Amino acid sequence: MEKLAEKISDAELEVMRVLWEADAPLPISEIRLALQQRKGWEPTTTKTLVQRLCSKQALAQEKRNVFYYRPLISQEEYQAWATNDLIRRLYRGSARNLVAALVHSDKLSNDDMQELRDFFKVEDES
Repeated sequence: MEKLAEKISDAELEVMRVLWEADAPLPISEIRLALQQRKGWEPTTTKTLVQRLCSKQALAQEKRNVFYYRPLISQEEYQAWATNDLIRRLYRGSARNLVAALVHSDKLSNDDMQELRDFFKVEDES
């Protein structure tokens, strides 16, 4: 998973998001339509990205009347990897430093901060 996730580009991640949101295998025509509406991408762009993801073993294809594609990595697995990678690369492995950066950047609302306090209280009680 680690090496695979590193190879997924931001554009390829958009393809993965379409499939994660669908929660079912999709034919390339539906993937193309979604990305054309969201990103304005040409069909050839989507086809290239899908082919790359298949070669990286991030997607599987199944032949029916046409090929259907499904992710081999769940969104949760990818998010966990990406979060850990961010903490490792930017915060020297310290999740505390990440949270401190969020607090000091004003990216967290008062409601967000209260939710975090409540979350940590529940975790402490467990």
